[in-house]
Amino acid sequence: MLVMEKPVEFSVLKRAEQIENLQTQKFDLAIIGGGVTGAGIALDAASRGLNVCLVEKNDFASGTSNKSTKLIHGGLRYLKQFEIGLVRESGSERAIVHKLAPHLVIPEKMLLPLVEGGTYGKMMTSIGLKVYDFLADVQGDDRRQMLDKDQTLEKEPLLNKDVVLGSGLYAEYRTDDARLTIEILKKAVSYGANVINYCEMKSFNYNDDSKIKSLNCKDGNTGDIFKIKARNYVSAAGPWVDTLRTKDQSMNNKYLHLTKGVHIVFPYEKLPVKQPLYFDVHDERMIFAIPRGRITYVGTTDTNYSGNLERVVATKEDAEYLLNAINSTFPQVNLNIDDIESNWAGLRPLIHEEDKDPSELSRKDELFISESGLISIAGGKLTGYRRMAQRVMEAVLKTMKNKHKEHLNKSSTEIIPLVSPPLENSHAVNVYQNELEATLLSKGISESYHAWYLCSTYGKKAEIIIEKSNQFDNKDALEKLIRAELWFCIHYEMTNSLTDFFVRRTGRLYFDIPSVKKYVKIISKDCANYLNWDAERLASEEKNLNLLIQDATTYYNTEFI
Repeated sequence: MLVMEKPVEFSVLKRAEQIENLQTQKFDLAIIGGGVTGAGIALDAASRGLNVCLVEKNDFASGTSNKSTKLIHGGLRYLKQFEIGLVRESGSERAIVHKLAPHLVIPEKMLLPLVEGGTYGKMMTSIGLKVYDFLADVQGDDRRQMLDKDQTLEKEPLLNKDVVLGSGLYAEYRTDDARLTIEILKKAVSYGANVINYCEMKSFNYNDDSKIKSLNCKDGNTGDIFKIKARNYVSAAGPWVDTLRTKDQSMNNKYLHLTKGVHIVFPYEKLPVKQPLYFDVHDERMIFAIPRGRITYVGTTDTNYSGNLERVVATKEDAEYLLNAINSTFPQVNLNIDDIESNWAGLRPLIHEEDKDPSELSRKDELFISESGLISIAGGKLTGYRRMAQRVMEAVLKTMKNKHKEHLNKSSTEIIPLVSPPLENSHAVNVYQNELEATLLSKGISESYHAWYLCSTYGKKAEIIIEKSNQFDNKDALEKLIRAELWFCIHYEMTNSLTDFFVRRTGRLYFDIPSVKKYVKIISKDCANYLNWDAERLASEEKNLNLLIQDATTYYNTEFI
């Protein structure tokens, strides 16, 4: 069966039509949860030829899938825990995802400093990284290198020269987790999936055999309640998986263990590391420091969590833990809590294991299949979203009759480019970024950061944004550009709120918070015009955004319970 892509209509302006489709069709598969796992399942299912819908109670990627370390990585730490299969799968998957979206999944060399009294010795690091390269099938110049002290300090002069012994240099990939999720969803829609945000699954309806026959859903914009009917139901709800299993009365002795991860963000000049680093701290955990555009971010913590799922925040203890790690590793910087520009705090929905610390819990995914027919997936990593989707689809296909399955395609997500037109490889990305830089320079925008930002965020779709910016009459070229971004994100990326735009579509709340404060008034005005917001809705939107700005710039004494 040949399934053809069609022009993407992924606009919030089509919302009423989408709601109508959800109510009037019977789907082969209904997915609950619009993070990267749900998105991956939607694309896999739709590209096989299934009629698919996906509902997300908040915005896409608003949970765990916007709060990771933003790496498509092979999981070096899992080698230490002897999770060989996870390292092998992660290694092969990151290479695939890089090919699918090379502007969004970007190769980086990660420096692993070796220090006196540190967790890793030179011999074991050399062997470990070599095994890591073998398992992850790393080729050519990306293979690990072992550096001596002088070479290490040349790579990163901020390291403490009194304790550095050398380092390992190995391959990783940086991404924007929310952008990756959005692109996967847009591609799923191009294969016919019906995908909508701010639509909460409230409860299940069952037939006489106690099988799920429909979902009761609530439109977050209108408050309307309606039913969605499907032949199969999948929960990819991340930290809320057990909430749905409880509603389905299908909890068993396997349950989630939530841990919290916090990242803190500095202006690059405050922490001017020359390249990404992965370094150990006093409690034998490992921390990343990653330069990204105008900032450097550092993370992550890993602590047990039992607080409010809807509002996860960074505490002073979280910030001080990371600051201590930074200042002991880079003694010249002397950073304090006032130097932090922003933060993000998120949850990992891991599978509980008795007597294990948070950092020791496996990142493997697991399926829970209830007698009602609900298929739940939990655990896993950002890197493994595609393989997780395949495992879910294997479970779905087992429920289908052979006469239906024989008309379906095999999974082909390893060759479906996530953005059209695609950029072929890293070289093409660099060439295109240089073209954008020249174009922006002709418009009076001289900082190369903006070309990098547009390229790494939108790929070749950046051309649409730049062209649209010509239609605004502001004198400020950057203001014209961000207004064009908003127009694009509303018409092509289901932007339904101010927080959608400033957090998930553009990443500005975390990576460029000064621009949020600078442009929020004009963006609010444009949103109100495009989406017909009244004064009450506009006030609510501004309140929600202000709360997120507060949480991204505040360090609380305790969690919210």
